Amino acid sequence: MGLSATPDDHAVVTADRKAPPAKKTTDWWGEIKGVFWLVLIVLGFHSFIAKPFYIPSESMLPGLRVGDRLVVSKFAYGWSYVSPTIPDPVAIFRSLVLREPGIDSWSVQLPFIHGRLLGSLPTRGDVVIVTSPGTHTDYIKRVIGLPGDRLQVRGGVVFLNGRALPRGPVHDTLIPVDANSPCSPVDYPGARQMVNGQQVCRLPTVTETMPNGRRYETIELGWSPGDDYGPVTIPADHVFLMGDNRDRSADSRYSLGEMGLGGPVPYENLGGRAEFVTFSVDGEATWNPLTWWGSLRGGRAGTSLHPATTD
Repeated sequence: MGLSATPDDHAVVTADRKAPPAKKTTDWWGEIKGVFWLVLIVLGFHSFIAKPFYIPSESMLPGLRVGDRLVVSKFAYGWSYVSPTIPDPVAIFRSLVLREPGIDSWSVQLPFIHGRLLGSLPTRGDVVIVTSPGTHTDYIKRVIGLPGDRLQVRGGVVFLNGRALPRGPVHDTLIPVDANSPCSPVDYPGARQMVNGQQVCRLPTVTETMPNGRRYETIELGWSPGDDYGPVTIPADHVFLMGDNRDRSADSRYSLGEMGLGGPVPYENLGGRAEFVTFSVDGEATWNPLTWWGSLRGGRAGTSLHPATTD
């Protein structure tokens, strides 16, 4: 008698024959959407909350050194036309691929728009990021004068509303010499010295105190063209900015043609307030990742950029 297959036998045979796994395909559209939302979140955070900033010059010595990385709060004074971070693909391509010099920004700047959203003026002594009028270039400076102030500089001494800002005695600040702080003999003649077996830049320093009691260190190198300025009355919704390295800073005392800020700056040009140093590098690192850790400067991370207050 022959055996015949039952319906249950067919089910077993079918179950034993596993279907080949489906070939996996990349969901390119899903990947693109994921990258898009990630970029949008990052740009939104940069535009409205906080962004990193790199110190490219010595204009804010002794408090800030070339190689410092900072956090800048974008909401401290509200938001203006300089707040949004809008990438410029053409500038990025020309800078990274074509290696064209002179490209000072990878972002697109909106045309000037009067006013600020939820805007407020800074406090005297704040360290701020400012976009130089008519350019895409960001500067970092200290707020010295506010709207309505009568400001003058005489012999390097700042006068606000007829009163000189108190200045302490001259004392030395020693800054270790490295690739990012070379202590150029042209800018600081005779300042490079050997102290305890280490090369340092010995800079004469003066503590300056604001009318609100906030104080900070400034470098005093002798006469420079910016030591005599004004007097000027600061217009409404403008601020007067100066670098702490007073004799090596292009700021509100200098014209736009001199790479300065051209006088008091509209408060719409303020991009945010500098909060603290995240880390700092000495410029000695190479392409080799093993050199990166050794290039970090000790003691810089977490340094607050808010001026101290007189007791």
